[in-house]
Amino acid sequence: MLLASLIFTALAALVHVYIFVLESLRWTAESTRRTFGLNASQAHATKEMAFNQGFYNLFLALVAAAGIIAAALGHHGVGAALVLAGCGSMVAAGMVLLISSPKKAKAAVVQLAMPAFAVALLLFWLAASS
Repeated sequence: MLLASLIFTALAALVHVYIFVLESLRWTAESTRRTFGLNASQAHATKEMAFNQGFYNLFLALVAAAGIIAAALGHHGVGAALVLAGCGSMVAAGMVLLISSPKKAKAAVVQLAMPAFAVALLLFWLAASS
């Protein structure tokens, strides 16, 4: 169960690194603008906000990755805490997107599905380990 949780955590972290790349490094690129439904002037007007938001996604991915590393090194409590913090925040952010912008439900599900599986599996593992 722990291994499955860590696999979903890694996948969630990779998705959030990809979001970081889109938001912080490629925000004004045509393909990224299409992905987010923006025209060139909208992308340029929101570039600073997206740059900052991308780093939030990167930091969530790094917390989750640190949890994977800690758990792999046998520090299961620390690893679980970091995975829950990183993936739990990813799920919460995805829920905020879903509630605030129902038209972006697909993006919200992409953002929250894998970390939600990671959290659920980790909670089952923790309950079984007690």
